[in-house]
Amino acid sequence: MTSPMGFRGTAAVPNLPTPPTGFAVAAYPTYAQAQGAVEHLVKHNFSIPDLTIVGSDLQMVERVTGRLTAGKLAAAGVASGAWMGLFVGLLMSFFAPVQTGVLLLILAAVAIGAGFGAVMGYLGYSVAKGRRDFTSASQVVARRYDVLCQPRSAEQARDLLSRMELGLRG
Repeated sequence: MTSPMGFRGTAAVPNLPTPPTGFAVAAYPTYAQAQGAVEHLVKHNFSIPDLTIVGSDLQMVERVTGRLTAGKLAAAGVASGAWMGLFVGLLMSFFAPVQTGVLLLILAAVAIGAGFGAVMGYLGYSVAKGRRDFTSASQVVARRYDVLCQPRSAEQARDLLSRMELGLRG
């Protein structure tokens, strides 16, 4: 049994990461191709616990997705501030006296939150002073993906994958 701290049993041995084992039976330039090879092996009743996909030569890729402007950041601030204002307004409405205009209270909280969010978004843009005026998405990718297999079934895996590459059945 594993504890939340990563220790097993009572011996207090840490659950450390271990390097993969097995022989490389194929190498692919993309994860999708390596995944396809494993799916091919699984379709042919191959022993699933014997397989591992290992990405090598990792690199962080940041793809630029757009330009940041003061208006975009202010609009994002309005949206997040309005949501926060709605939450605060709903929370306040539970404790407000019945004769108080609950809808008016909620709308006021949304408006105040939206205004505050717009100001904070614009201030965030102006403090940056032109640095990093773009949006991006980052991911870690590998240059090569190896399919590893335990020695007891590596030959069978190589045979099945070579047949797949040649377009043969089996």
